[in-house]
Amino acid sequence: MRRIILLTSLFTVTLLLAGCASRPRVTAPAAAQAVAPASADAVVAEAWVSAPHPEEEVDSIAVWPTEDGGSWLIVTAKQTEQLVVFDAQSGRRLRTVGSSGSALGQFKRPNGIAVFGDLVFVAERDNHRVQVLQLPDFTPLAAIGERELKVPYGLWLHEVAPDELELLVTDSFMADFRTRALPPMAELDQRVKRYRVAQKPDGSVSARYLGAFGDTSEAGALRMVESIAGDPANDRLLIADEDVRVGSTLRDYTLGGRYRGRSLPRFQADAEGVSLWACDTDQAGYWIASDQLTPTLFRVYDRVSLAPVGTFSGKSVGDTDGQALYATPSARFPAGALYVQSRNESVAAFDLRDIAAALKLAPACVE
Repeated sequence: MRRIILLTSLFTVTLLLAGCASRPRVTAPAAAQAVAPASADAVVAEAWVSAPHPEEEVDSIAVWPTEDGGSWLIVTAKQTEQLVVFDAQSGRRLRTVGSSGSALGQFKRPNGIAVFGDLVFVAERDNHRVQVLQLPDFTPLAAIGERELKVPYGLWLHEVAPDELELLVTDSFMADFRTRALPPMAELDQRVKRYRVAQKPDGSVSARYLGAFGDTSEAGALRMVESIAGDPANDRLLIADEDVRVGSTLRDYTLGGRYRGRSLPRFQADAEGVSLWACDTDQAGYWIASDQLTPTLFRVYDRVSLAPVGTFSGKSVGDTDGQALYATPSARFPAGALYVQSRNESVAAFDLRDIAAALKLAPACVE
């Protein structure tokens, strides 16, 4: 029997999730007009960048610690409708998984991805579901949300009981998908769907729909959602709202789905991947979010206060969608790594020690 295993380090991994189809040009209201791009506080060299495969349109990233002590990056490829597996230490491409279709083991426009224990969850925009597969063989186990989900994108998981997970799925349905016309504000209370997922003794997976949430006020509404990440120790969800017409940002919600009345200052481009970097206590650490510029501007915030700490960019990474932070030590990354998508064609790794040194972050995060 394979059981869902609590891997504390995986709480530092953002699950999701970002990336969407090409969008029509829109004109922002005067209050949300873009400002001139700001330069990063520091430039951090990538530890590695994988070979480009522009035909795949890679998007979101999850990390899985392999049974031999290594780790994999599992990445969604929207255009080829597969998963791509990389060695997380070197960036070496290992294999692809799946094909285009609607059967279990197949995908249609896979986007957000999350790993917990030996289970990998994949949001499929065009199959309107979250598929669950078992590692290391990617054995398909179940499909979740086919009745409720319309346009699923981002995923976040956390353990709520032994062998039970809560799964949150962002659902970015539109009144008109071609023009990105939003639904009525009253319908935005359906932006995040909640499920209770259990793995049974025989290894099978079941899921129960628990309802949806989303603020319907002008300040807190989730207009165009993708990435979502949580911090159970501080009762926080950060949810990326990508609607640049009103100003793309991260909105601060409780785990219960209540808007706290605060959003971060708006991003220059799309607010995309967001990751929690938890350090030595429930209070220490940072959030890292990607502002989808070229080069990508990575914004760093204090874990508790959400005060801006600094920004950095890489030497080549740009137009980032998904990212995943994995703080478990390894031979290549003794303090862990931040893995990011770049330009829809590659993935890249940043050594967390290099980020901490460049922005003078707390030593406890890399010791």
